[in-house]
Amino acid sequence: MTETLSVLFLCKGNSSRSQMAEAFLRKYGGDRFDAYSAGLDPVGINPFAIRVMKEIGIELAGHRAKSFREYMGKKRFTYLITVCTVAEERCPRAFPGVAQRLHWPFDDPVEVQGSDEEKLEAFRRVRDRIEDRIKEWLSEFGIPEKKD
Repeated sequence: MTETLSVLFLCKGNSSRSQMAEAFLRKYGGDRFDAYSAGLDPVGINPFAIRVMKEIGIELAGHRAKSFREYMGKKRFTYLITVCTVAEERCPRAFPGVAQRLHWPFDDPVEVQGSDEEKLEAFRRVRDRIEDRIKEWLSEFGIPEKKD
């Protein structure tokens, strides 16, 4: 039996990018990973994030935005992965219980101005990039891509 790796995805608000990354790792990582997400200043799950994930069969409606303080010093993580520049810059360098830290910056779809359709397109682009990055990372562990 292989060791289960624990991963915390961290972003500013825990409203979209980190939530998506957590969901994709749960979907593709199987029992090799325990996935979590949190934010520096949690603000609630963005309705557009819920919508674009639902489009591909992943439900975020039951998720909640969490503060990194819920985990800091209380849970050990194999990886802490920041998914935005704000989190990378503001996350404490000394995060107790973290073995390795990675930075995967993704654009913030919340910042996109325009119609609902333009906002949805921005969320879809970021969703797809996160999914691709998760799959790429899992391939580094020799985990084959799951087919839907």
